[in-house]
Amino acid sequence: MTSNNFSLMHGFTEPNLLVLLSLIDSPKHGYGILTDIQNTFHITIGPGTLYGAIKNLCDRQLIEPLPVTKRRKPYRITPAGHMLAVEHIALWSTVASVGTRRLKLA
Repeated sequence: MTSNNFSLMHGFTEPNLLVLLSLIDSPKHGYGILTDIQNTFHITIGPGTLYGAIKNLCDRQLIEPLPVTKRRKPYRITPAGHMLAVEHIALWSTVASVGTRRLKLA
C-alpha cells in the first residue's frame, strides 16, 4: 500500500472488501452478492450491511450499477475497485503472515 492510497483505504470496512471480492469474478445483484459471500467466505452479512456497503462503494466509484434486468439491479467492480481489492489483499496477507508467526500458529 502506498501512502497515496491511504485516503481510499481509510475507513474501508470488511463488508466493502467482501463485496468487491464477490464482484471480481462477475457482476451480481444484491442477493447474488449475499449468497456468494456466505458460500465463499462462510460469513453472513445482513441486507442493511450489504446495501450500506454497496452505496459506499458506488459513492466512491469502486463499483457501478448496471441496467436493471428482471427487477434485479446488478453491480460490477470498476478498475479502481479492482486495484483497491488487490491492495487490501496484499496488506491483509502481510498482516496474517506476521500475526501467524507472532502467535506461533504456523
